[in-house]
Amino acid sequence: MIVEERIYTLKPDCIDEFLKLYENEGMAVQLRHLPRMLGYFVTEIGVLHQVIHMWGYADFAERTRCRAAMRADPDWPPYVAKVRPLFAKQENRIMLPTKWSPIR
Repeated sequence: MIVEERIYTLKPDCIDEFLKLYENEGMAVQLRHLPRMLGYFVTEIGVLHQVIHMWGYADFAERTRCRAAMRADPDWPPYVAKVRPLFAKQENRIMLPTKWSPIR
């Protein structure tokens, strides 16, 4: 299994708008195509204005297939067009669980 961590640093005062758009439009599209949402978070202490979400995949090939299907979904581009202007920065990381990790 691999875990993808995505960190979106939003412009100040955009978290509520982003979360509303995600809940009402983006989440349904992602859940149609991405196999395992492991968590969805906002920061409270430390670097502020961040949304962090993690997704699990069997391997990188599954991630590639799932994300391609999501991008091809006609509901995805209109959602992205609404949220992209809210971003200040985006970071993505692929992580491999250790053999003793509860997520494997």
